[in-house]
Amino acid sequence: MTLQEYDYARESPSKLAASCLLLALTMKNLGGWTPTLEYYSGYSAQDLHPLVKRLNFLLTYQPRGKLNAVRSKYSHRVFFEVAKVTPMDMLKLEETLTSS
Repeated sequence: MTLQEYDYARESPSKLAASCLLLALTMKNLGGWTPTLEYYSGYSAQDLHPLVKRLNFLLTYQPRGKLNAVRSKYSHRVFFEVAKVTPMDMLKLEETLTSS
């Protein structure tokens, strides 16, 4: 989704990928940002928090009328129906990120 949003073009691909991973881990309650992830990515969890919040906002307020082919593709079980995953509540996300 970020490939279709100009605002994310200025982010480094590695930071974007790391932020997406942290958001996915948080959304699925699979733990937080571990020292191993920090070491290999080069990013601390605090470095990623602002971008994680922006990504969740993008998921929450995405335009429903546009880009339906992408949504349809990733709603299929071959792709684990990731397009159907409910975004986190912004306050709960903030609370989870600050408690880590």
